[in-house]
Amino acid sequence: MATVSDQLPPGEDPSLLTEEVHDPRRRDFFNIAAVSFAGAGAVAIVLPLVNQMSPSADVLAQSSTEIDLSKIRPGQAIKTQFRKQPLFVRNLTPAEIAAADHVALSDLRDPETLEQRTRGGHKNWLITLGVCTHLGCIPLGAAEGENRGQFGGYFCPCHGSQYDTAARIRKGPAPKNLTVPPYTFTSPTTVTVG
Repeated sequence: MATVSDQLPPGEDPSLLTEEVHDPRRRDFFNIAAVSFAGAGAVAIVLPLVNQMSPSADVLAQSSTEIDLSKIRPGQAIKTQFRKQPLFVRNLTPAEIAAADHVALSDLRDPETLEQRTRGGHKNWLITLGVCTHLGCIPLGAAEGENRGQFGGYFCPCHGSQYDTAARIRKGPAPKNLTVPPYTFTSPTTVTVG
């Protein structure tokens, strides 16, 4: 059996050999300390990056819009804003509802019923973004006396797109209906968009 002194190079004094004693708890402490320091550094770098990607207070304030419907008479529409885009809110008359329901879905480029475009069982309240789906112009028809086009809804003066009373595209180059944003009725006379 070979001893430690047998493995020494020639001329080495075996009495000078010292055995190193390693304390495993000390080594573990240094490993844990190094990993903790690196983790704290990573958090210090990542946290500001994540915070700067979060929406600011002014953006959060614009993320929803509350609308009082009590002053909008049947047949009347208003223009307001939602996330810096025009928003049309229209109180449809029974005749406008009937006209929208009378259209066969096969006649529509982007087939949707009026019921699919309204929420909460309030078929008379049509809420859409006021942005033409062709090139982003603002259609006419929300204000009193504006041209509503051949189908009684909205008319885009830029390229002639015409929408019906359910804001569905009926004529012109627009490929889709006016967009219906997410909204909920918070009371019989109040709606929150967003």
